[in-house]
Amino acid sequence: MKRDRVRRHLLKVIENAGPGTGLASERDLAAELGVSRPTVRAAIDELTRTGLLVRQRGRGTFTSPQKVTQELATGLAVPPAEGHWTSRVVAFGISPAPRSLAADLEREPGTPVLRVTRVRHVDDEPIAIEQLALPAFLVPGLSAADLESGNFYRLLRERFGIAVQDAVQTIEPAVTNPAQAELLEIAVYAPILHIERLTRDTTGQVVELTRSVYRGDRYRITSKLRFDAESG
Repeated sequence: MKRDRVRRHLLKVIENAGPGTGLASERDLAAELGVSRPTVRAAIDELTRTGLLVRQRGRGTFTSPQKVTQELATGLAVPPAEGHWTSRVVAFGISPAPRSLAADLEREPGTPVLRVTRVRHVDDEPIAIEQLALPAFLVPGLSAADLESGNFYRLLRERFGIAVQDAVQTIEPAVTNPAQAELLEIAVYAPILHIERLTRDTTGQVVELTRSVYRGDRYRITSKLRFDAESG
């Protein structure tokens, strides 16, 4: 099929080009490969859905930028992710915890909970949507502006005397819904990583429950493995 031929050509271009490299226009690709523009567009759409290509409105189509890398750690110190991180708070408020959220936070139903949604940016590009929930009494006076810059855990330690110690984190693959796609400025049904983290402080109390989605085309997680005689 012509589209398969175009797809193979584009895969070779992606393999040989560096991250963030611009592709030729659809018209030029169609002329070069002797196919119609709709055929080229269909192949580009397919590779865009898989995260290998990125469309930028008014600029064209590019190979995906280099991914932000986060190393998984089993110790107390979690290595920071790459890049310059900033945040934009899109929702901020206190409300009574429903039964399920109260159970997660190990509090009574109806406990006032601060719930925050913020978009995380790396080098000014939206990378993740983060939804935080924490007992409001732990962070009196915390404002939305406090969560738009700096390190959240450092803020907890230095301003509120809360030292986080450990967390349980789960990671699952997913795809964007329309609301997530709009905030992340990507297509609906684009691949994402859904990450849920329950964090405790040095006294053992639950400090926060965070549910986040990270762009699959711009974020990856690496881990170091150690093997012993029983590994298999």
